[in-house]
Parts: sequence; C-alpha cells; structure tokens
Amino acid sequence: QVQLVESGGGLVQAGGSLRLSCTVSGRPITWVHMGWFRQAPGKEREFVAAITWRGDTTSYADSVKGRFTISRDNAKNTVYLQMNSLKLEDMAVYYCAGRTGWPLLQNNVDYWGQGTQVTVSL
Repeated sequence: QVQLVESGGGLVQAGGSLRLSCTVSGRPITWVHMGWFRQAPGKEREFVAAITWRGDTTSYADSVKGRFTISRDNAKNTVYLQMNSLKLEDMAVYYCAGRTGWPLLQNNVDYWGQGTQVTVSL
C-alpha cells in the first residue's frame, strides 16, 4: 500500500518561510511524478507545483511562481516544497500527490497524502 505523509506545516508570519516534506512509503518514487495541491477554507483544491520523476521539469501555479520551489530526493523517497515570502492567501491545507503520468492534474492523481495545515498570520 502506497502512503504519502506530509510534514512541515505550521504557523508562520506573513513574509516568512516554511518547508514542506512528503515522504512516500510502499513503493519507490522513481518514475512517479510528484506534486503539491492546496485547499483553503471554502475553496476548491488547486494545483500548486509539480516535478517530473527525474526532477528535470517543474511546473508552478502563477500565484506561487518565484516564491515556491519544488524539489525531490528519490534516494529518500521524499518530495519538498520550499515556500518563501508567504502571504495570507497561501494559508491552506497542502496535499502531496503522485502520478505515474504527466502532467499532474487534480482529477488524475494516483496517490494522495492526508494533508498538512499551513497557517499564515499577520
């Protein structure tokens, strides 16, 4: 059984940084493209960032470009999301996701994590 476990969420002041991690168990993440989605209260879940299994291609939502960086360490079966210059509107539950195909879209994800809360305060 494949499990994705997110960590690193928490409370941060606007302008601050957080680094989310997603550790996968049950299978190697080699050949699995990985990504992050988020869902704010009262809103639909949305795409944040994705990275191919080789790590040679990344994709970002316009709202986070230049502030967030996705990366991966296949040897550790872990994907990261470095979030800098956080804004109030970044506050959401962040979900890790994986798919053996590209691109990652909300309706074609093979694996989902349980989510980690990111809270941004003034």
